[in-house]
Amino acid sequence: MNDLANILRPKTIDEFIGQSHILSHNSSLYKLIKTKQIPHLFFYGSPGTGKTTLAKIIANSVDMQYYHFNATTIKIEQIRDVIKKHQNALIKPLIFIDEVHRLNKNQQEVLLPIMENYQAIIIGASTENPFYTLTNAIRSRSFVFEFKPLLDCDLDTIINKAFDKLNISANKEIYSFLKSSSAGDARSLLNLIEFAYKIDKDFTLDTLKQLRTTSQTDGLNSKDSHYDLASAMIKSLRGSDVDASLYYLARLIVGGERIEFITRRLMIFASEDIGNANPNALNLAVSTHTASIQVGYPEARIILAQCVVYLASSPKSNSSYNAINKACDLINNGTILNIPKHIDSLASGYKYPHDFGGYCKQEYLEKSLNLYEHKLIGFEKTLDEWLNKIKGN
Repeated sequence: MNDLANILRPKTIDEFIGQSHILSHNSSLYKLIKTKQIPHLFFYGSPGTGKTTLAKIIANSVDMQYYHFNATTIKIEQIRDVIKKHQNALIKPLIFIDEVHRLNKNQQEVLLPIMENYQAIIIGASTENPFYTLTNAIRSRSFVFEFKPLLDCDLDTIINKAFDKLNISANKEIYSFLKSSSAGDARSLLNLIEFAYKIDKDFTLDTLKQLRTTSQTDGLNSKDSHYDLASAMIKSLRGSDVDASLYYLARLIVGGERIEFITRRLMIFASEDIGNANPNALNLAVSTHTASIQVGYPEARIILAQCVVYLASSPKSNSSYNAINKACDLINNGTILNIPKHIDSLASGYKYPHDFGGYCKQEYLEKSLNLYEHKLIGFEKTLDEWLNKIKGN
């Protein structure tokens, strides 16, 4: 038997399993694929959820020549060679780039004119959110779709296909272990079945447990994904429940969740939910991100735990979060204020506060806005006192 995952890989969009939130028959992406109108696409999410498979299906559905690259080894000349080869062809090539988050700035800049002029269709895949790894220019020329861990019903379908192919059957305990230990990862699931079958065509639950002593990530299923665990951790932090915060952190760690996934959420939480009530929370979260990546598991769990205890124990304020949301809403709804002439870069009349002992009253907006409201919690109270003292209130 050769690579069960490749043998069972779906060939058409209607054979594709999972990702119903973006590939239902009424979805925009499904309709684009069916009508062969393919834009530049970026897929991100957990391993084994169908990103590469869907790219191949798209290439086949539109009869495009498919080029598969990995961002860790791709060279700019390789991309240019593909474009040159097809410059006079009627059919554009489809260039698939795996691990696209590893593209450097220069490589991304090379892609821009190709995408702009549709010299090729670019599809990228990544386990990292492209909003953090790709430039605005790349994202503005493409559509981004998140791939989620496969649901239990999806995994059941895949297991049944594998067992039919191998002409074997199994009990409920084997089904349950295959699903829980594979964490929504079809490739991991089929890999486990394949090698258990190589050991014994009538493999047992014990064989599976010997091959996989721990789950891939967290035994995730439709009701308990790593996003749910991260959400539970954040809500526990917000509620200042130290034990619950540590428990959900441990679930993520034991499940093998990526350090970056955890620390990114801790950094956001430190600013969104603690803010200036304890400004050091963000410093600690950033330090935790740096230190945890450098140290790695298993010791990184200690650093993560220290940060989680600190964040849960800190006073909470979302004043800055609310203020920037108000400001963005005003702008999005058409409130575009002119810059007062005395603070315009080309005008005179600006009063330099340092010439007036550190503060002087002058207008910085053409009309007053009430965006920020101190909650007087923790260090925010000190900031409010500072501001009033500066202004002589």
